Amino acid sequence: MRTKLATLIFALGLPVSASAGARSEPAWHPAVFNMIESWISDVESPVVTELNLDAVQRNRNQFDQDEVKQEGGWVIYRVPDGGFKRYRVIEQKENYFKVEYQDNGGGTMITSSKIGFRLERREILVDGRPKVINTLRVISYSK
Repeated sequence: MRTKLATLIFALGLPVSASAGARSEPAWHPAVFNMIESWISDVESPVVTELNLDAVQRNRNQFDQDEVKQEGGWVIYRVPDGGFKRYRVIEQKENYFKVEYQDNGGGTMITSSKIGFRLERREILVDGRPKVINTLRVISYSK
């Protein structure tokens, strides 16, 4: 049972803290939520409504998990050229989460949105072969 739980936690990108025991905190890379929002100069969001969390976990160049830190109640990624991307979980019910996501490009402006999503598993075809992946599926979005 512990092996299955550890596999699920790894697949979803959820770290296990020794002090937290069996409890785990969400630790998605904040850049994931940046993909959901449109540019501030554009008018329509969400842009991306489903993400492959397995790809996020494995794609270390775009989603360098070593640069993601916990600061207070926020999970934060400091952008190398200044600014940050961060989120905090404001609601959780089983596989449903709602986060407040904030983005700062290095200046004084911080954009903020609320994104509700479910963690799901589904099958896709990769090179013509079925593959089950873990996904983050957007359910709600508001500025």
